[in-house]
Amino acid sequence: MTVQDSGKVALITGASRGIGYGIAEALVARGDRVCITGRGEDALKEAVEKLGSDRVIAVAGKAHDEAHQAAAVERTMEAFGRVDFLVNNAGTNPVFGPIADLDLNVARKVYETNVISALGFAQQTWKAWQKENGGAIVNIASIAGISASPFVGAYGMSKAAMVNLTLQLAHEFAPVVRVNSIAPAVVRTKFAAALYEGREAEAAAAYPLGRLGVPEDIGGAAAFLTSSQSDWITGQTLVVDGGIFLNAGLS
Repeated sequence: MTVQDSGKVALITGASRGIGYGIAEALVARGDRVCITGRGEDALKEAVEKLGSDRVIAVAGKAHDEAHQAAAVERTMEAFGRVDFLVNNAGTNPVFGPIADLDLNVARKVYETNVISALGFAQQTWKAWQKENGGAIVNIASIAGISASPFVGAYGMSKAAMVNLTLQLAHEFAPVVRVNSIAPAVVRTKFAAALYEGREAEAAAAYPLGRLGVPEDIGGAAAFLTSSQSDWITGQTLVVDGGIFLNAGLS
């Protein structure tokens, strides 16, 4: 089936696999053209081939590198002439353990990749297109950013900052650009494997909906937040968690 061109363009960071790829897949399916970024050339090439090289391009680089941010936006503008949507999905979580023992250099790396890079990409897309033409930004946060998260404290702190970055950008970029975030629970990806590998059934049993998330769940949420159906929504964090927060109440 031929997909009708939507006339819209998205830039999605960290999208060679996992949640980012699921979001790219959802936006391509509705007719958007997409630029995906990531660190690995080979993984990006494979993703482009699967998504469709007629609609998707890739730019390799490290998310926190300002030169890469500028290059990705410039390449998107060159290829497609616009950048309506930015999805900040690139992230890292290189350490598990209590924050009392956290190496502060590791904490700095987490913030640089998970938060500062998102701000950098937002600044770049704002200047290149969105300031004059409008659009939407979706930041991928986490339920770790809105609750205590033992053993992934640095990641959780960075995602809490991502939620606040969403608020700041939503206020400053209104009324022309809407900015929202998505806070997923555990999604079945290589990135989150340490949280469920070898015990997936046990992990899934904790969710009222009976399963872990999949990238398509987040892809659908991102497609909604970058569609006209969400035109009156900004500054919000959409929790996509399979109902796990329902278990926080008294029983």
